[in-house]
Amino acid sequence: MKTASTSAPASAPGDEPTWLTDEEQCVWRSYIEAATLLEDHLDRQLQRDAGMPHIYYGLLVKLAESPRRRLRMTELAMHAKITRSRLSHAVARLEKNGWVRREDCPSDKRGQFAVLTEEGLEVLKRSAPGHVAAVRQAVFERLTPEQQKSLGEIMRIVAEGLQPSEAGADLPWLR
Repeated sequence: MKTASTSAPASAPGDEPTWLTDEEQCVWRSYIEAATLLEDHLDRQLQRDAGMPHIYYGLLVKLAESPRRRLRMTELAMHAKITRSRLSHAVARLEKNGWVRREDCPSDKRGQFAVLTEEGLEVLKRSAPGHVAAVRQAVFERLTPEQQKSLGEIMRIVAEGLQPSEAGADLPWLR
């Protein structure tokens, strides 16, 4: 069965879509399989070693890298590439664990900051070595330096193409 290319221009009703070639379909399916398996691998490692899913780890990392270990919730959602609703749920779970707290924004009554707590920073420090080892083993040890460079370039191109800058773009953190 052929699948439609998501990058193909919209076809007029009744027009045949631009199908993926066999080679394109092979590349696409390899990407989907690898991305799914990698996310599962990293999620299981972090659940086992730190009691948190991969997405929570990413939120803690972003907060740790931010000035005063705090970010506005909308900015954190943008960095995590998730909806504000999903972020709110994740932060609620992180708050329950004592790893993050929310603070009201003094300049915007509706805005809130997510702040990494000392306990959250300690959890991050304890879980980082195992996570880095899992990433290194799953990705970097399998690729040559040239392949690593190519992968980085390819992923930047794909990400840039999926983040339109025009007003009204349908992006997760704007929903």
